[in-house]
Amino acid sequence: MPYVTVEYGGGDNPVYQVGRKSFIFFRNPRPDAVDPDTGERYADVIVFWVESEADKQALIRDETSPFFTTAHFNGHLSVLLRAGRLGELTRGELAELIQDAWLSRASARRADAWLKAHPPAG
Repeated sequence: MPYVTVEYGGGDNPVYQVGRKSFIFFRNPRPDAVDPDTGERYADVIVFWVESEADKQALIRDETSPFFTTAHFNGHLSVLLRAGRLGELTRGELAELIQDAWLSRASARRADAWLKAHPPAG
């Protein structure tokens, strides 16, 4: 994606930004995302911004999907995904997730230019 910069947050985790706005970042283990069987904090949580609450709900509604959220992210337009579950997504699904995260945070001018150059399929 164009205009992407990478900053590094706590624990030297990458934070991908467009126009100084984060759209994907890797979290440090936190008490709000834990393995229900062991109580261990997940060390591989990735946060992806979404366009709307409806988009968020569409991704997390199905409990078998790899997407989830926590109370910490109530009201935040993002979904969580464990890196260990990335293989459950096709390359196309992952590319769409990344593009949509970028589009949700890019300026209108940049988003319009991207969409004109890469029209959605279908």
